[in-house]
Amino acid sequence: MSFSRRELRDLGIAWLALGVAFMLFIDRSLVEAVTRGTVAPSTIAIALAVSLASVGVAFLLHELAHKVVAVRFGQVAAFRADYGMLFLAVMSALAGFLFAAPGAVVHRGRITARENGLIALAGPVTNVGLAAVFLPLFLFGPGLLGLVGQRGLSINLLLAGFNMIPYGPLDGRKVLGWSKPVYVAAAVPMLALALYALVGLGL
Repeated sequence: MSFSRRELRDLGIAWLALGVAFMLFIDRSLVEAVTRGTVAPSTIAIALAVSLASVGVAFLLHELAHKVVAVRFGQVAAFRADYGMLFLAVMSALAGFLFAAPGAVVHRGRITARENGLIALAGPVTNVGLAAVFLPLFLFGPGLLGLVGQRGLSINLLLAGFNMIPYGPLDGRKVLGWSKPVYVAAAVPMLALALYALVGLGL
């Protein structure tokens, strides 16, 4: 597994931009405090660290999972950030809503429908696995660790479910194109967990 300098740069910028965007979107009181100049830099640093450790990691490892499986199937694969969409993510967060599409892993080479479906499925499955990692922090973590756990659990469940929607460039469409039984087996619980996260956990 290798990473070009451009790919590492794209991953780092996407991670940071998404961390900032979600921090601005979730912590609205922080945004207001910044505009009034009544917030300490340490408070901003802590909020950003929580966002990077939860939301940023969820997006980053989702994309890296696509790359790992694509390379396993002999593909030439690399993450490419969409800088226009990253800018939009930060600006939309400032405006009070959020649209996040940081980029994607692009891969090329001869591939079967099954392999393409498994590459797509790797991202959402990784998010479910990460949700399991964050769950103990959410249940038992004190203070800041508990917040990281709650946010990490929520965003990973939401990402897994959202990406299994069979529409446009989302992973669900590729999985469904490969196998309807696999799609149903994966999508139904993921969408149910995403709904639970949205209603029961929040961000």
